[in-house]
Amino acid sequence: MKKPRAIITDHALLRYLERVLGMDVEGIRDEIGRKVDRAVEMGACGTTIEGWNYRIEAGRVVTVVSTGSPDIRLGRKRGRA
Repeated sequence: MKKPRAIITDHALLRYLERVLGMDVEGIRDEIGRKVDRAVEMGACGTTIEGWNYRIEAGRVVTVVSTGSPDIRLGRKRGRA
């Protein structure tokens, strides 16, 4: 399948998920927030919950990655060297 020429912004993708697919994006945002609230209260830079790492910067969740996903910067799994 050929790659599309159009670039899809994060905003457009989010609206597609909400409006076309009917996903409750705000509900999902609240769910993530409730999961990480304790870590944020403690000033943590991240937390691991149910096999997922939540990266936190200045009280904001900036990414979520699987604990088994490779570190793309190193080309190997995360963890001890």
